[in-house]
Amino acid sequence: MPTDTDATDEALMLGYRDGDAAAFDLLYGRHKGGVYRYLLRQCRNAALADELFQDVWMNLIRARASYTVQAKFSTYLYRIAHNRLMDQFRRDDCGVSLDDESAPIDEPVAPRSTEPEPGTVAREQAAQLLALLDALPDEQRAAFVLQQEGGLSIEEIAVATGVTRETAKSRLRYALAKLRQGMQAWQ
Repeated sequence: MPTDTDATDEALMLGYRDGDAAAFDLLYGRHKGGVYRYLLRQCRNAALADELFQDVWMNLIRARASYTVQAKFSTYLYRIAHNRLMDQFRRDDCGVSLDDESAPIDEPVAPRSTEPEPGTVAREQAAQLLALLDALPDEQRAAFVLQQEGGLSIEEIAVATGVTRETAKSRLRYALAKLRQGMQAWQ
């Protein structure tokens, strides 16, 4: 019996839990890019992101028998990813403060006085945005990436990261303010 490609993520995960391997393939196809980019943005190391990415999907596979729908599947999946990241941060004891809401970011790049090619401007803007994103404190970056890559709401970000709704909202607000400030030169 072929899996319905229009099925919700939750229905697919329930199908996978009940033995439908094709359901897993659809879930993986839908979420692999967002999960990988979330991990890469958080750990800033492609080799480590690859390892964590594999761990997240293996954890999902191991937990499939106990899966029940309690929230959106994406919230469940990003919670697994977030927990795996936190385990890695604790293991590395990297000394990064995950609660720093006021860490300064680099000054924005001044716009050029001459008009470069349109493709060059877009590449420079993208590079500036990525640099600003990398400069955000980890928890602010996590909130922003979960919203942008994972499509999670503030409530879902709170669940995925294990914080209150107000904390998630605050982290997202600070991240957006810092990114806007850093990109003002391009407006």
